[in-house]
Order: sequence, then structure tokens, then C-alpha cells
Amino acid sequence: MSRGDGNELSPLGKIAYKPFGLVFGVLGGMVASWVFGQVWKRVSDEDGTPQPLSDDYSTREVLLAAAIQGAVFGLIKTAVDRYGMKGVRRFLDSPRPRA
Repeated sequence: MSRGDGNELSPLGKIAYKPFGLVFGVLGGMVASWVFGQVWKRVSDEDGTPQPLSDDYSTREVLLAAAIQGAVFGLIKTAVDRYGMKGVRRFLDSPRPRA
């Protein structure tokens, strides 16, 4: 849902952000994967993460891992998108009016 309050990127900003967004998305995915691995190590005291089709883990462990992984990936994706947009706006768009 768009608020329409003038904080969206301009058409030029949206075009300029695309290649950066792709690169940041890949890097963010790599960081998220590493962070999830570290979180799972602390939660489970195991080096490996449960795979959905593996019989080595209980359903509870697999679902818990999926929930943690989703939260980590969602958080990092949002942060990458948000700060990427702010960076592009800072360099390409005119300054936003202060409230």
C-alpha cells in the first residue's frame, strides 16, 4: 500500500535503483543465509540447518527453522531495500521537505 506522501522515488530514481537493487538483493541473500546459520547454531547447538525433506530432524525443528529463516530473510531484505532506496534518493532526488 502506497502512502502517496511524496516519499516515493522519482521515475529516474526507480530506474537508477534497479541495478543496485539486484546487486544488494544478492548480497543481502548471502548475508541473510549466513545470519540464519549463526542463529540456528545458537538455537540448536548444531552446525547444519534442517532441510525440509530430511528425516534427520523432527517436524517441529524443520518448522522452527523455517520460521526463523523467514524472519531473518524478511528483516534483511527490508533493511536492504529501505537503505538502498534512501541512498539512491540522497544522490539522485532533490532533498525531501522536513516535517
